[in-house]
Amino acid sequence: MKIFDSHAHYNNPQFDEDRDYLLGEYLQEQGVQYVMNAGADIESSKAGVLLSEKYPFMYASVGVHPHDVKSMTDESIQILRELSKSKKVMSIGEIGLDYHYDYSPRDVQKHWFLEQLALAKEVDLPVMIHSREADQDTFDILKSNNVENGVIHCYSGNKELAREYVKRNFCIGIGGTLTFKNARKTVEVVEDIPLHNIVIETDCPYLAPVPYRGKRNNSSYLTHVIEKIAEIKNITQEEVAQTTLENAKRLFRIN
Repeated sequence: MKIFDSHAHYNNPQFDEDRDYLLGEYLQEQGVQYVMNAGADIESSKAGVLLSEKYPFMYASVGVHPHDVKSMTDESIQILRELSKSKKVMSIGEIGLDYHYDYSPRDVQKHWFLEQLALAKEVDLPVMIHSREADQDTFDILKSNNVENGVIHCYSGNKELAREYVKRNFCIGIGGTLTFKNARKTVEVVEDIPLHNIVIETDCPYLAPVPYRGKRNNSSYLTHVIEKIAEIKNITQEEVAQTTLENAKRLFRIN
């Protein structure tokens, strides 16, 4: 199987000990052909670009996560604008809203979400959206700003909302949580929406699938997500892997 991990954080310190081994040979030996490293703040965005320039199979998304937008300034947008000029930067994100922790005030989250959406439109890149306990506000902002090209990372909404995103040409990011016992809502989403609109992701080092739940995640574990999607849709694992790879390449405009 050939695999595209559409959302990872290999700049995370949890990979400091064996990052070169994982990215240098191991993952590709396991069939991982592409990895999109997602930025969460300015420093991780810079680190992701450096990783993408070092490893040919890696790409980068640059942006500031809603947790960290409280420290954003206009200079932050300019830095992201400059980073987006790299040939390996294929997306703006992860950006969005997080009402679970409210580490940044909600009005501040909305302001910088809008600013980063405007940047994505300016530089003509798709968006990588983080939305936690903010389903309606996230959708309303994307709809009112005519954003129609991106991915809802680690999707946690219901199937009805997923359908609305599919109508707007969005992909739905599915990861290790699909394998959890309490994943009924996500299972329903995978059942309901076309495979053509699904991309798979790790969010590593977080959210490892069963049987690795609670341990450090990596892109090779996506075989367990592929297996579960294949089971739900009653198709082959090869079809899941190939179609989700093609979906991610289309989304991020990778030839």
